[in-house]
Amino acid sequence: MPEIEGANGTRIYVEAHGDGAPIVLSCAFCTTHENFRPQVSALVEHGARVILWDYRGHGKSEAPPDDASYAPELVVEDLHRVLEWAAPDEQCVVGGLSLGGMISLHYYFAHADRVRALVLVDSGPGFKNPDAQAKWAAQVDRTAFFLESRGLKAFVDGKAGATTIGRHPELPAAQAARAAIIAQDPLALGRFGKNVSAVARGVIDDLDRVGVPTLIVVGEEDDPYMRAAEVMTGKIPGACRVDIEGAGHICNIEKADEFNRVLTQFLSQLDAETS
Repeated sequence: MPEIEGANGTRIYVEAHGDGAPIVLSCAFCTTHENFRPQVSALVEHGARVILWDYRGHGKSEAPPDDASYAPELVVEDLHRVLEWAAPDEQCVVGGLSLGGMISLHYYFAHADRVRALVLVDSGPGFKNPDAQAKWAAQVDRTAFFLESRGLKAFVDGKAGATTIGRHPELPAAQAARAAIIAQDPLALGRFGKNVSAVARGVIDDLDRVGVPTLIVVGEEDDPYMRAAEVMTGKIPGACRVDIEGAGHICNIEKADEFNRVLTQFLSQLDAETS
């Protein structure tokens, strides 16, 4: 199992596929690298080097047993070490879904020189209003309690299924994602949620400083993220937004072919602009 040493010595699971221009994809909270499996073949065939990884406490990465090992800055440092392992001398397309998009933005503001472009999928820039941030933290706390008390099978097979594996659980990709999610440590996910997801700083006021091509993708039926997509499109200079018809939050699984087409078109545009 490929691993690298992340921040404070935590073991981080990594995968790399293909030999072309690198793109690293970061997952949503409570999900794993397996959620991006439907993208690997299409992107490799396009000519990309696809890098998948698991956050600390997620998937096949180490799950430290203490709260101090979970913080937004540690996750950003983990991502940096993933890029240093996979593409030490190249700029990368950095992207992710939901929390993964937020982490990608934080990474850009910490390491702009390593980022060729951003891909923000069904994501948002966090909260500017303290009350909204507090409500989000309370929601994450409820999620952590559910995970710790009822476990991951009940979680993914319940209402959270729509925002973890998508609204079509019969799809093979959704089933593979479900199996990987259920295999995780619910206590570690709870720690991650309370100490990373709930407290990550909003970057709304920083969006106008993004200086790389940015693709914003949102499922047209992912109502909670429509406003965030609108805000990011309006504030990030030159950002391109694409809505995936008939898709919800996990648009890359629900509508994998359409999502892959949108992403490979964006990569082709990048290649044309730099050739």
